Amino acid sequence: MTIGAHLTQFGGFQVQQWNPGDPLGDPATTIHRVSVEWDDQESWVERFRAFLNVPGVAATPGFVVGWWSTDDSMESNAAVVEALAAAHAQLPNLRVLFIGDVTYEESEISWITQSDLSPLLGAYPHLTHLGVRGGNELSLGRLHLPQLRELVIQAGGLSAEVVRQVMTAHLPALEHLELYLGTDEYGATSSVDDLTPLLDGTLFPRLRYLGLKNSDDQDQIAQVLAGAPVTGLIEELDVSLGVLTDEGGQALLSSPHVPHLKKLHAAHHFMSEAMVARLEALPTQVDVSERQDDEDDWRFVALGE
Repeated sequence: MTIGAHLTQFGGFQVQQWNPGDPLGDPATTIHRVSVEWDDQESWVERFRAFLNVPGVAATPGFVVGWWSTDDSMESNAAVVEALAAAHAQLPNLRVLFIGDVTYEESEISWITQSDLSPLLGAYPHLTHLGVRGGNELSLGRLHLPQLRELVIQAGGLSAEVVRQVMTAHLPALEHLELYLGTDEYGATSSVDDLTPLLDGTLFPRLRYLGLKNSDDQDQIAQVLAGAPVTGLIEELDVSLGVLTDEGGQALLSSPHVPHLKKLHAAHHFMSEAMVARLEALPTQVDVSERQDDEDDWRFVALGE
């Protein structure tokens, strides 16, 4: 799996690329992405400053940070974070933010270099939707966003530090949590133990969708979630895109909570056809598509490099 297309929607809005000279779209329906291309003469920060001067920018409800480097596929976004944080007074209505809407043609996900996002998240304390792509050098700091309803972090590998920052965050309104945990080959260092604060269901009491996915440890994650109280409280469980085998499938099949879900997401897996049939017989909507062959025991997450 590679990410070959930019976002078209996020946080309930249509995402539209903004280029110098363009007017802004309707803030009731549209948010904008600012990005640069290889060999552009204008930097991302310069283009963003031009965006801030467009009439009506104060009504902007959301923003998407696209690719930020003109000459280095592993350049940190620290300057981007600084510029966006400094513009908070000019973007008083910003509630939706995605940082790193980058395709593989711009930079492989394992090359995307984030930075410490805490100054930026502190500048926009009323965010309702937050997305991040890329795990290198990523830090969220002490995450305190009382109105956040959706958090998505996509990476070929997330560090234990980032996972723990999410597990100690103050996000009382969170309804959708989606973590691409990844593989140690691309920087994943967390363990199933790091997920413990989530399991009793009290950390994020409004959670309805839980995605702990794209992991080398997908079997262990499935086993822990199968009996966890949190699974009995949510509507959708997503353990897709990782190395899920019959071992994890059996745990899901034996769970007292999984049959009561609205949907179980388990696409891209390494389960047998027999286990797939048993899961599809559960009294809930189940996605067990994209069954992978594991010749020579080579198993892989969907989104790594």
